Amino acid sequence: MIFGMTGDKKGRIFPSLLLLEPQIITKFSADMMKWFKTKPVWFFVLGLVIGVSAVGMIALKKIDNPSGAIDMSSEGRPQYKWYPPQLPSSLDFCGEAVPLDRVEVREKLDRELIINSYLHGSQIYILKLAGRYMPLIEERLRANGVPDDFKYVCVAESSLQQNALSGVGAASFWQFMKDTGPHYGLEVNDEVDERFSVEKSTDAACKYFKEAHDKFGTWTAAAASYNCGQAGYASQSTFQQATNYYDLIFPDETNRYVFRILALKYLLSNARRMGIMVETADQYKPLNGRSVEVDKTIDDLADWAKQNNSNYRMLKIYNPWLRAHKLTVKPGKKYTIVLPS
Repeated sequence: MIFGMTGDKKGRIFPSLLLLEPQIITKFSADMMKWFKTKPVWFFVLGLVIGVSAVGMIALKKIDNPSGAIDMSSEGRPQYKWYPPQLPSSLDFCGEAVPLDRVEVREKLDRELIINSYLHGSQIYILKLAGRYMPLIEERLRANGVPDDFKYVCVAESSLQQNALSGVGAASFWQFMKDTGPHYGLEVNDEVDERFSVEKSTDAACKYFKEAHDKFGTWTAAAASYNCGQAGYASQSTFQQATNYYDLIFPDETNRYVFRILALKYLLSNARRMGIMVETADQYKPLNGRSVEVDKTIDDLADWAKQNNSNYRMLKIYNPWLRAHKLTVKPGKKYTIVLPS
């Protein structure tokens, strides 16, 4: 039996029957029939070769005429196609409707969706971190009577990165400033900085949001003021004679702030639909451990960790709010330190 390789006009090759003269083909066919009568396996071989040829030609045709997300450049390299994300037909923040019927509102949301939708690595990392931190953040929001959507404010502020520090000194999950944290119940000094405690900083943020909501009347305004400050929001509201965030104009960062939160809410809550495939098994797990109550000063935290069957590295990982090599405990004060089980 005679088989070979044939090519197309572009020089590509694929398996095929050789092109033969008619009399040769007649003799070849007769011989084939004799073989088939005694060796049925040749039917399978012939079918296999014809199938491979067909698949090869179909594959080459698809490369020549791409209709999906990948094209081929003139040099033969893959060229990806990028499309703007589709705007949702409706959206809300804490149950407060976003007026997407307004052109300028749609365009501001569109901008943030375009910018954030293609940050695939960032979205994947946030979703992995969410497995560790979101259960506690959501629980503290519920306990404080603050809507669940405020968890996306935390994402907008720090991308859930515990050690996030801004150029002006704002720190950790909720990006509290050093002077602002104590006003909402956080201890901040050289040895202890509760801005790095996800539980306590979330409680502090909840105090702020409830205070701002009482002052401005909406959760959207409360979220916006988290960026520009309550005084900044009140000043613009008074000057412009309006209270609705969507009716006010702010400096660019605050103009974009709520829309970035909305974009993150939409993208992260629809991650799989957007092609971000992070399974539960892929997420980082909460750092559960054993709690040790401390009511006396610890002069050497590394030595103390060893005495408690751990080490300084794990002590810092589980308790990032400890900022020095020692812990001074004032009379009547107690701290809870968590160590690996």
